[in-house]
Amino acid sequence: MEALLIDGSHGEGGGQILRSALTLSTITQKPIKIENIRHNRKIPGLRPSHLSTIKLLGKICDAKIDGLTVGSTSITFSPGQIQDTRLQENVGTAGSISLILQAIIPAVALAGKKLELSIFGGTDVPWSPTSNYTKFVIGEAFSRLGIKFEMSIKKRGYYPKGGGQVDVTIFPCHKLVPIHLSQRTTKEAKILCSFSGTSQNEIGNHITFAKNTLEQKGFSAQTQITKDQALNPGASFLIYSHDSSSINGVDELLHVQNKSSFGKDATISFTSSTLGADSNLSDILVTPLALAKEMSIFTVPEISKHLETNLYITSKITGCKYGVGKIDGGYEVRIVGSEASI
Repeated sequence: MEALLIDGSHGEGGGQILRSALTLSTITQKPIKIENIRHNRKIPGLRPSHLSTIKLLGKICDAKIDGLTVGSTSITFSPGQIQDTRLQENVGTAGSISLILQAIIPAVALAGKKLELSIFGGTDVPWSPTSNYTKFVIGEAFSRLGIKFEMSIKKRGYYPKGGGQVDVTIFPCHKLVPIHLSQRTTKEAKILCSFSGTSQNEIGNHITFAKNTLEQKGFSAQTQITKDQALNPGASFLIYSHDSSSINGVDELLHVQNKSSFGKDATISFTSSTLGADSNLSDILVTPLALAKEMSIFTVPEISKHLETNLYITSKITGCKYGVGKIDGGYEVRIVGSEASI
């Protein structure tokens, strides 16, 4: 079968288009060739973090891969069949475990297979969902689609040293179902914070501020603060809520620039929208929804570059149809998979 050509510079033009294209290639068994990888970035081409995702996905589906080197601006990925398996993978230093799982979980589950994976690297690092966001927000959304996984965060790994460990079991998806996320109605939220190598009193003060801010907005909030062992100091913050018509979460990492206001931006972002899904979840939803035969509908505060990119790439590979419309406070996205998708 001739490889489908993908322009890797489209939309956000970074790692997102790689992950989504490779995931869908694995599920649909369609070979792909991605060119112009990270064309507009300061350092174009594949970086070590991207290699980890491609290598692991290739290992899982016994793929033939050409161009798999740091700096490569073109790769060809020809997937084989996924088998039930158990793997251990070390992505090195603080490579993002969460971004790898974004590709691996739907690929394995929608192929109808089971994977037990121990993965070592960064659990809570910049430019990536925190591990708590993956477990409690993405996990809830995927579960409603019929994609089930269990995730245990054995050890935290913060930037720059990483060294974290996550154990994941991914189960076969027997039926992919549509999702409808239109409006948040719940006034209950949860705050999770994990930290290492910094003042517990300082962290506690940030969580108290976030909780008080929520209560001023009419929310009740449960809080959980966990002190972890890690190779270097760090902290991650997540605020999230679920109800029958919404899944929302916002996360944040502790760094020098926000040390005095840790958690503040995430709390403000969370309370500023009452729509069905948060902006980061929206683009993650698109990949599996492109394979669902019935229409899914969700509302989101903005159409991010990542969401725009995923709508483009999923329609190109699967033939799914989608539409975007403006509503009060944001946008409504509708997507329905093609009968020929899988």
